Amino acid sequence: MEAVLAGINVMVSEDGYLTDFSQWNKEVGTEIAKNEGIKMTDRHWEVIAWIQEQVKAEKPLSIRGIKKSGVLDIKEFYKLFPGGPLKVSTKIAGVHKPKSCI
Repeated sequence: MEAVLAGINVMVSEDGYLTDFSQWNKEVGTEIAKNEGIKMTDRHWEVIAWIQEQVKAEKPLSIRGIKKSGVLDIKEFYKLFPGGPLKVSTKIAGVHKPKSCI
C-alpha cells in the first residue's frame, strides 16, 4: 500500500513498515517516529544507524542480539522506543519487520 510520509509517496506494508528501504531518509524516519509518539534525539539516531548497519550486513535483529551488541542495554532500548522497542525502532529505521516480531 502507499502512504505519504514527509511529503513523499512511499510503499508500506499493512503494519506500516517501508517495503523499499531506498525510499527512507531522515525526514521519513522522523515522521514515522512522530506517528509512534517519539521525538528523536541524537541517541535515537545512533541506534537507528546501528540497526540499519546490521540489516545491511544481513545480521538478524533480536532483543537478545541488541543486548549482546554493547550498543545499548535493554532498559535504555525500552526507554528510547517504548511499546515494543524492536518493532518501533526498525519501523523508524525503514527496514523490514524482524522475524522475531512476527
